Amino acid sequence: MIKDETSRWRLLLCCGIFIWLVINLLQGLFTEIYEDEAYYFLYGEHLAWGYFDHPPMVGLMTFLGSHVFSGILGVRIIAILFSCLSLWILWKMVDERHPDREKVFLFFTLACAIVMFNVYGFVTTPDTALILFSALFLLVYRDYLLKPTWSKALLMGVLMACMVYSKYHAFLLLGLIVLSNLSLLKDGKFYVACLLAALLLVPHLLWQVEAGFPSLSYHLVQRSDDFKWVYFWEYLPNQLLVFNPLIFGAMVYVLLKYHAADRFERGLRFIIVGFFFFFWLMAFRGHVEPHWTIVGIIPVVFLLYRKCQVDNKLKTYVKRFVAPSLLLVVLMRVALATPMVERYGFYGKERYYKAIEEIAGDCPVAFKGSFQAPALYHYFTGKESSTLRSYYDRMTQFDIWQFERAWFGKRVFIDSFESPLMQSYDVDGVEVKGFFAEHFQTANRLISDFTITNADPLESTPVFHPGDTIRMDYSIFNPYDQAVDFHQEQLRMSLRILFLDMHKLFYCTYDDIVSIAPGETHNGSLYIVVGEEVKLGKNRLLLVVRDGIATFVTLKNAHEVMIQSIDEI
Repeated sequence: MIKDETSRWRLLLCCGIFIWLVINLLQGLFTEIYEDEAYYFLYGEHLAWGYFDHPPMVGLMTFLGSHVFSGILGVRIIAILFSCLSLWILWKMVDERHPDREKVFLFFTLACAIVMFNVYGFVTTPDTALILFSALFLLVYRDYLLKPTWSKALLMGVLMACMVYSKYHAFLLLGLIVLSNLSLLKDGKFYVACLLAALLLVPHLLWQVEAGFPSLSYHLVQRSDDFKWVYFWEYLPNQLLVFNPLIFGAMVYVLLKYHAADRFERGLRFIIVGFFFFFWLMAFRGHVEPHWTIVGIIPVVFLLYRKCQVDNKLKTYVKRFVAPSLLLVVLMRVALATPMVERYGFYGKERYYKAIEEIAGDCPVAFKGSFQAPALYHYFTGKESSTLRSYYDRMTQFDIWQFERAWFGKRVFIDSFESPLMQSYDVDGVEVKGFFAEHFQTANRLISDFTITNADPLESTPVFHPGDTIRMDYSIFNPYDQAVDFHQEQLRMSLRILFLDMHKLFYCTYDDIVSIAPGETHNGSLYIVVGEEVKLGKNRLLLVVRDGIATFVTLKNAHEVMIQSIDEI
C-alpha cells in the first residue's frame, strides 16, 4: 500500500514537470520572440566573458540552444529546461518527509500560480538562470547548515559564481544570506567558498577592466533618473502582478504570523523582505523593473508550502482562491501568442522588420538609439544591423561591438531618423520611414577632450555670468580607418556646444573642420556667449557633433560651470 502511494505521488510529480515542459515548449514555439531575447540571441553569436548590460550566462544559453535547434526554439530551449529544473529543485528544497498526491498538487499550485514564473518558463532572460542557480545554491546552503562539509562549501562557491554570471542581483541575495546568519563570517569553509567564487569570476572581472567597467557605470550611474512619484507608487501594484495578488497576500500573512523556524528559513525571509524593500528604495533613483524581485519566488513557494502543512486556514485559502487563479494564468499565457499583447512586445514585429529588409536589400541597416530594433532586424533577417546613439540615448552592447565601423563609405539604410532626407515607404501596408546614406559616416566613435581656458584656475567649478564669453580649447580624435568628412554633401557634420540642462544649442556651426584623417587629432578653440536664457546655477557644458543622422552625438567629456547673475558679483 505504501509502495503504491509512493509510486502515485512520484508519478504525479514527474507528470507535472513533464506537462510544464510541454506547455513551455508549445508556448515557446508559438509566441513571437520578445524584444530583449533577440538582443540576447546576438550575445550568443558574439560570446564573451561579459556584456554591457549583463553577465555572460544568458549569451551562453542562446549560444548552446541555437547549436541544437534553429529559430525560436534554439533561443528558448535552455530557458525552458532551466525552468523545469528549477521546479524539481524547489520540490527537493521543501524536503517533504511524507509526500502524497495532495501535497504534490499543492506544490504545483503555488509555483505555477506565480505570474512571472510562467513567463520565465519559456522566455530567455538572465533571470531564468538566476532562479535556477539561486535555487541550487539555497538547496546546498540548507544542507550545509545541517552538516558543513568541505564538498558542500566548494559546491556553494561554484554556485555563487554561477549566480553572479547569471545576473548581478546575485550579490544582493548573497549579502542578505550573510546578514541573516552572521555566524558565516566566522566560518572558514564559507570564506573558502567565497574565494573560490571570486577566482571563478576573474575572467569576467578582467573583461570589465578591459572594457572600462561598462556594467558598473550603467547600473549604478546611467540608470539613475530624476525622482518621480509614479516610480514609487507603481512599485507595489507591479509586485502584485509579478507574484499574483493572491500569492502576494498569502506571503504577507505568513511573514507576519510566523517566526523563522531555523537559520535557513530566516535567510529565506531576509531574501523576500530584502529584495522587496531594496528595490522599492531604488524607485527613488528611477524606474524599477517589476521582475527585478523575481528570485523571491524560491523562498515564497518554500514558505507557503511549509506553512500550509501546519495551517489549515492557509491551505484552504490556497485551494479555494489560489488554485482557481491558475485559469487566469492560463488565459494570460494564451494571450501572449495573440495580437492582444502586441503593445507588450510579444507579437507583430516580424512584418515590420521584413518590410525593412525588402527596402534595404543587402545593405546594412542603422537604427536610432534602440538596442532591440537592430537585434530584432538581425534575428528576423540574418542581415547586418546596428544602432547609432544620439545624446538622448543610453549606451548599449552595440557601443562595444561597434559594427558600424565596417560600414564607412558603404551604402547603408538609415531607419526612422528625423532628417530632411527621410522618405516614407509602403511595403504591403507596412509603413517604413528612412533613407539611404550613399557614403555612410557617423560621429558616434569620435573621441574628444576639452578644457575651459578663460576660467579662474582657483575655482573648482568655473563661474560665469550672462553676457560672459566662455573659451574652450578642444581636441577630436578620429579612431576610424577612414577620414571623417565634415563637409560631406549628404551627411554634413557640424561642431556645437550644448548647455545640458537647457537642452538647447547655443553655438550653431563651426566649419573650420573640413575633415579628420584616420588616426589623426584635430585641435581648435570655440567661444560661446552665455545667453540670458541659460538657467542660473550649475550647468554642464557638452561638446557635440550634429552628424546628419542623429540629432547630435555627445563627444565624451562634460564640464560643470556655475552661472551667476550680475547681482551676485
